[in-house]
Amino acid sequence: MNITPQVYGEMSRSASPRSNVRVNTAVAFLTGGAICAVGQVIRMFAEAAGADAETASLWTSVTLIIASSLLTGLGWYQRLAKHAGAGTLVPITGFSNSISSSAIEARSEGLILGVGTKIFTIAGPVILYGSAAAFVYGLLYYIVTR
Repeated sequence: MNITPQVYGEMSRSASPRSNVRVNTAVAFLTGGAICAVGQVIRMFAEAAGADAETASLWTSVTLIIASSLLTGLGWYQRLAKHAGAGTLVPITGFSNSISSSAIEARSEGLILGVGTKIFTIAGPVILYGSAAAFVYGLLYYIVTR
């Protein structure tokens, strides 16, 4: 059977489920905004409790990471992501979810060879890129301000 790219494209389009882009975009926007609003509320509570702006931001990040990891472990984050789509990819909670998911999937393989190696499946490239970018930006900053 000889399938051309055009025929394959048509077969793919006909087999793929239809999605309402406008509704999906609105739901993702509202979900991401709600996650950010929760973060802002946490920050405001921390500042009201006497923390300075930097400390309040730190506690907000830590709280969102822990909440996302717990929700992932309970299976609730995946249910939310199923309906909210890209809205759950708000950087800090989405990253926490991806790391937690990798660790949960690999727990049956043990702590070292399972969780210890799989947890960096997602985080590894991000950490590597972040470190390389920081080095390049730092070097450029040094050269420019020298």
